[in-house]
Amino acid sequence: MSGETVIVKAAPLEACVARIFVEHGVPQADARLVANVLVQADLWGHQSHGVLRTSWYVERLRHGVMSPVTAIDVISDRRCVAVIDGREGVGQVIAERAMRMAIAKAKEFGVGTVAVRNSNHFGTLMYYTRLATQEGCIAFMTSNGGKAMAPWGGAKNKIVGTNPWSIAAPGGARPPLMLDMANTGVARGKIYLARQRHEKIPFGWALDAEGAPTDDPAAAIAGIILPMAGHKGYAIATLMDVLAGVLPGSAFLSAVNGPYHYDKRSGCGHFITVYNIEDFIDPAAFDRRIEAFIEEIKSQPLAQGFSEIFLPGEMEARAHQRQMEEGIALPGDTWDELLKLARETGTTEQLDAARK
Repeated sequence: MSGETVIVKAAPLEACVARIFVEHGVPQADARLVANVLVQADLWGHQSHGVLRTSWYVERLRHGVMSPVTAIDVISDRRCVAVIDGREGVGQVIAERAMRMAIAKAKEFGVGTVAVRNSNHFGTLMYYTRLATQEGCIAFMTSNGGKAMAPWGGAKNKIVGTNPWSIAAPGGARPPLMLDMANTGVARGKIYLARQRHEKIPFGWALDAEGAPTDDPAAAIAGIILPMAGHKGYAIATLMDVLAGVLPGSAFLSAVNGPYHYDKRSGCGHFITVYNIEDFIDPAAFDRRIEAFIEEIKSQPLAQGFSEIFLPGEMEARAHQRQMEEGIALPGDTWDELLKLARETGTTEQLDAARK
């Protein structure tokens, strides 16, 4: 089916993906969380972090480098700061528990910080920072990741991850404002997605293994992803690794492995800080101020070629609504991988039910 798009419904797709993980030893509640995180990314229009990654996670479970049963150790818990060890469990489960812990600390102390070591890839960061906005908080989160780019001024050897970061804040009467970005010009997952779609990538995204610009996603994966904004993207990614890797006592730089390295432990770390709004300002006053803030942005004159000014996270909110109604358009290769997993786990009926 390569190259042929398949339209699927979100709810049955999520149920099928959850069942696939259950069949590979992940407890049911955890499997539902993983599936929800992946399908939510697809609904937001971030297919690079959606169900495309199901087969990657399954391979990691099969190779024993990711534990299906997540048993977190609390290394330290001191008032507004905690450090936890994910013990190579399921990344989504570790990240969700760490965020909940940070929210609880913020509610008690005004600010809560949780650092995580020995975790795994967990999907989109804004899935977790959004949780804090639902509790009247603002959240920051970063994670390090598998090596993707060379340090600024370095040649060929990639040792720095994309090391994404997210900030989310309540939007008053509107959906929350959500930022989620890698420090490379593009997330590595978007290059994998282009390969699944059999599409070229824009020049400027990556260099091949010989250091030449490329529009071939396979050559880009074998080569080096370029930082956003030149040296600025490299510098931000490097400091994010200090927060997510060095500080929590987790792996850093070239010692971290991405989810597509099926036979290598990840060792990635995360860093979360949550701020309880009512410890800074009356929540009603915050709502009035954030709505005035949004109105000033949205009311600006439009530049040529633009029909609207979007807030961070607004395009994702609209994509979610549209795709819940119209269905998610999955690349044929993604569907084929899911179908293979469904056949292996006896869930083809559930997957077939997801097709619109």
